[in-house]
Amino acid sequence: MPRPITAGELGAFLPHEGLCWISACSTESAAFREGLSGLSRPGLTFTSVFVPGLNKPSYLLETGGRVTTFFMLPELGSSDRVDFLPLCYRDIRGWLETNTPDVALVMCTPPDASGRCSFGPVTDFIADLWERIPVLIAHINPAMRATHGTPGIPFDRFSAFIEAPQALPQSDPGTDEISDRIAAHAARVIPDGATIQAGIGRVPEAVLCGLGGKRNLSIHSGLIGDSTLKLLEAGALRRENPITAGVAIGTERLYEAVGRAEFNFRPPSFTHDIATLGQIQNLVTVNSAIEVDIDGQAYAEMTPRGLISGPGGASDFAAGARGNGGLRILVLPGSAGGGKISRIIGPDDAVGPVSLGRFDTDLVITEHGVADLRSKSKAARREALIAVADPAFRSFLREKA
Repeated sequence: MPRPITAGELGAFLPHEGLCWISACSTESAAFREGLSGLSRPGLTFTSVFVPGLNKPSYLLETGGRVTTFFMLPELGSSDRVDFLPLCYRDIRGWLETNTPDVALVMCTPPDASGRCSFGPVTDFIADLWERIPVLIAHINPAMRATHGTPGIPFDRFSAFIEAPQALPQSDPGTDEISDRIAAHAARVIPDGATIQAGIGRVPEAVLCGLGGKRNLSIHSGLIGDSTLKLLEAGALRRENPITAGVAIGTERLYEAVGRAEFNFRPPSFTHDIATLGQIQNLVTVNSAIEVDIDGQAYAEMTPRGLISGPGGASDFAAGARGNGGLRILVLPGSAGGGKISRIIGPDDAVGPVSLGRFDTDLVITEHGVADLRSKSKAARREALIAVADPAFRSFLREKA
């Protein structure tokens, strides 16, 4: 049986070198943070899916070790011991299969009647990896809800465990007038009966919240927020298998609800699988970007201050939604900085790398309207995108075109 330990005893179970997976997203563990505080492990490399704006993994560098991340966080960007791998989800999965962790630190629920510990609201890559990882250490969190969809880890498979209740980190992006206007445009083009994927952020959340009047929708997404719960409560989701997701990030109200039978949590080998996505009828993807150029390329990873994110799963879902009535939507405000900066930009004015190519998007929606890029010439695509830019920049963009 696994040995009960305190956070201060964590170091006795960690190897001095190798790759260490650690819980992140909405199951970032205060107990693991405490156990690693003051610990020297220069030979260890820590990895996970660290979410910008939610996780603060810079403490891992205080061990003297390295961090391999698939999303670049500003607090990690200044260290030469950070390796940023700009991979989409299917390539992250391939990397982890080749580079199997030597140890994993996993937050999970207390064991159920069958002796299994649920991953709770974060059923990510660890659900596909744990059977191949030699050393597993648990943070048993009695405050976390068990979820349906994936069996979890047998309690006796852990080498040691720390039991400590912890509230999950919360995120509420809120809304504003511009997001609500974008959501109203999106509601006119998303049909009843669609299956929705949505990315992280205020605008995608607002779009989902704006679909409460629809019927027979379902969710198939790597990530869900409180908007999914609102759709369920509004009666907008179908009765059978309404919600399939990998990760929930939201408020306490969402974390209380994820244990309900309507929520089905699956790992990326299912949620982001191209073959699985290709079989879904009327899959609608709703993702955001920092900028979109007038050729339809989206940029979602960098600002003038540097990298702030990574490719994520948007390209996986864009590839999966190409057929079967799929619709790929990008949503973003027309401007930033109080109207001083256009977020629809010229073809050579992007700050960072292309996150979604011009073949990966069907509609671009701002508060000024909907740009339908399907089956259009290059000139017509440019004109459609200029038409949804902030009016103050349209003349400038036409000169660029």
